[in-house]
Amino acid sequence: MEHIAGVPLPDTTTEEYERVLSAAATAATSLARAEPSKRSHVLRSVADAVDARASELVPLAAADSSLPEGRLRGEVTRTTMQLRMFADVVEEGSWLEAVIDTADPDAQPAPRPDLRRMLVPTGPVAVFGASNFPFAFGLGGGDTASALAAGCPVVAKAHPAQPRLTTAYARAIDEGLRAGGAPDGTFGVVQGTDIGRRLVQDLRITAVGFTGSTAGGRALADLAAARPVPIPFYGEFGSINPVFVTPAAAEERSGTIAGEFLESLLLGAGQFCTKPGLLFVPEQSSIELLVGTAVTDDPFRLLHKGIRQSYFDVSREILEHPDVRPVTASAQADLDDLSVRPVIGVTDARALQQNSRALIKECFGPFGLIVTYTSIAELHATMTVLPGTLTATVHGTDDDPHAAALLNALARCAGRVIWNGWPTGVAVSWAQQHGGPYPATNSVHTSVGPTAIRRFLRPVAYQSVRQEHLPPGLVDANPWGLPRRVNGLLS
Repeated sequence: MEHIAGVPLPDTTTEEYERVLSAAATAATSLARAEPSKRSHVLRSVADAVDARASELVPLAAADSSLPEGRLRGEVTRTTMQLRMFADVVEEGSWLEAVIDTADPDAQPAPRPDLRRMLVPTGPVAVFGASNFPFAFGLGGGDTASALAAGCPVVAKAHPAQPRLTTAYARAIDEGLRAGGAPDGTFGVVQGTDIGRRLVQDLRITAVGFTGSTAGGRALADLAAARPVPIPFYGEFGSINPVFVTPAAAEERSGTIAGEFLESLLLGAGQFCTKPGLLFVPEQSSIELLVGTAVTDDPFRLLHKGIRQSYFDVSREILEHPDVRPVTASAQADLDDLSVRPVIGVTDARALQQNSRALIKECFGPFGLIVTYTSIAELHATMTVLPGTLTATVHGTDDDPHAAALLNALARCAGRVIWNGWPTGVAVSWAQQHGGPYPATNSVHTSVGPTAIRRFLRPVAYQSVRQEHLPPGLVDANPWGLPRRVNGLLS
């Protein structure tokens, strides 16, 4: 059994595991053949079922996570909106990337046969959700929504920090799938550490979506790669999300930047993957002092004991480094076994370059590191030691001479580059990119937004196949009404 939240979550038995995986493998065929309107109906049905049970689910999630019910109600709304968004995506049809090149006997350098290509579902997908977003990145979160939209059954591995929520949330999803007419086996849940490893290695699983720690994700990714038939593993791991304040911005609005930095840093007790972990400021600016004056030692409750212990360990390790000085007091808070106090340290760009392995670490919780720099050249030099990250932010002015160069440099190491804003808050939209170079993720894909569906699809080309044997998306009559590229032209 797994015990992160203090309530046992019984491991799935061998018999139950086999039932779930066999059902998923069987469901894969009918799901893959379902027309877009059918898939979109199923997704909307799941959204309706989760909305209908929100008053039951939110208190269970709050008991598991210590997150406030107001935030969790908002997260339910985000989750069901995401499901409905994918329903719209499925109906729109461009995600199938249907392409037709008709036969051309006069093509050079050789005659061309009739070729028709589109994306098809990979098959059953394993989903490992996160503890910091029980709904939006949980059993019915973005990975599940995008996999179902692609036509893939989902086998979700329950998070041990959600023992109260898991059964009720899974029941709501299942009710929605049944009401929508989805085949048995479209969605299943398994639990247990060993079961999770077994799931990744199961030859019936064709892809994995994961959100969690770098250590845990890498272990599972290595298992996926070592299979007799390796499969793609789409992992979101850790991110430091650096923020760079130019000299002009520091002179113009130091107080605003200091206040907004703390607001973003401490949002959700610093338990967001997009938390701004590093703040680069000019050495002579007042931002460091203003942050130190504004931050309080009010305690925050973390999600579970494991995150609390990691917060203590990592923040202490960074603060005890000889090149770091603390702005705040100890992280220890004795109110209960989940409470911590915010911690902020200060170092300089030269020290960060020389000690990057020791100082550049994700510290999940209300921890931030301010880094002072003496020149823009030093700032650019420091960028070379930064790891891949989900986001990178520049605060500048309208006529800032350093803006363009900084933004261009950061685009090489971040999935989302932000101007005069803050990374917390991830809009669910077509243009969103929630991903980044390793160790932020281990792929080029986003886990948020419509193009997340691309992870669970693969291309198939049909050569010289008769109309009656082609999938509906590729026949001349186009019964699904898809946008398609025919002989190079969009139609």
